[in-house]
Amino acid sequence: MLVLTRKTGEAIQIGDDIEITVVSIKGDQVKLGINAPKHVDIHRKEVYLSILEENQSAAVKVKDVFSLLKER
Repeated sequence: MLVLTRKTGEAIQIGDDIEITVVSIKGDQVKLGINAPKHVDIHRKEVYLSILEENQSAAVKVKDVFSLLKER
């Protein structure tokens, strides 16, 4: 893992298209601004993990439906 130190107003660049800027720091909370192309999905980690879990659950349900259809 790459660890970088940035101050308020400073940024890091990821590739040609993604820029992450430190907007503010208050206590133990850091506010980030992210500039990225619209086709790049950006989520907080806990939201992303929840989306993955829901997608996996939905995929299992689809498999169950296909299994039921094959039995007929």
